[in-house]
Amino acid sequence: MPIVFAAITPHPPILIASIGKGKENKIPKTIDALSKLEQDLYISKPDVLVILSPHNQIFEKVFSLNLCEKFSSNYEKFGDFSTEENWIGEMILPYIVKEKSIEKNLTVQLITEKKLDHGTTIPLHMLTKNLSNIKILPIGESKLSPKEQLNFGKLLYEVFSESEKRIAIIASTELSQALNSDSPAGFHKAGQEFDGKIIELLQNHNTAGIAQIDSEIVEKSSQCGYNSLLILLGCLKNINYNFKNLSYETTLGIGYLTGEFVF
Repeated sequence: MPIVFAAITPHPPILIASIGKGKENKIPKTIDALSKLEQDLYISKPDVLVILSPHNQIFEKVFSLNLCEKFSSNYEKFGDFSTEENWIGEMILPYIVKEKSIEKNLTVQLITEKKLDHGTTIPLHMLTKNLSNIKILPIGESKLSPKEQLNFGKLLYEVFSESEKRIAIIASTELSQALNSDSPAGFHKAGQEFDGKIIELLQNHNTAGIAQIDSEIVEKSSQCGYNSLLILLGCLKNINYNFKNLSYETTLGIGYLTGEFVF
């Protein structure tokens, strides 16, 4: 069955009320956009939600799939010792991806980590409130080349398209963290250039252009999730979609892009 939903979301911890404590009000467009995504995801009736996160366990030359019966959130490193949520893990697709990866000369590692990273759980917190039975498949990017990220995405597409399950996929990605003097990485002109290119190329359906962004611009932009986005785009390569930019906010010095791939 084809993929039924695809999106890109940011993952600011302040979206958790007990962490944000009002700071989330500084990104109202992001909150509204995520609310729209939550509705569209629910309507798509997915059986499995795949989350591509740059904060998942990352290996130098290996893509990781988190295989676990039950997952939980943990925000202790953000000072929140009370918020905890739980999700059901997808147990079949990871094995199929692992098996098929051998044919494609891609290295895939199955890991088991019950407590999920915030790059995974923030989108889950915002988007799965009405999907209590959905199964989750967290995937970690590697540090391989853009071409290899796309190839891994193509592998995922092959597996997902042969499955009887309705599959949704999200790239948990934040753009530049170097947009101005208040940014976590300080200001660098590459930040605005990177964000502008990503948004323009997404709207023009130019996956090759995104993969070919100068590596120096990517590095100096202090982005978070470029490779996760590439994996998603590789997965959507054979799908005719329109990218809908639901919101782009830089209030906190980070490029928060929320968008849906409509097909």
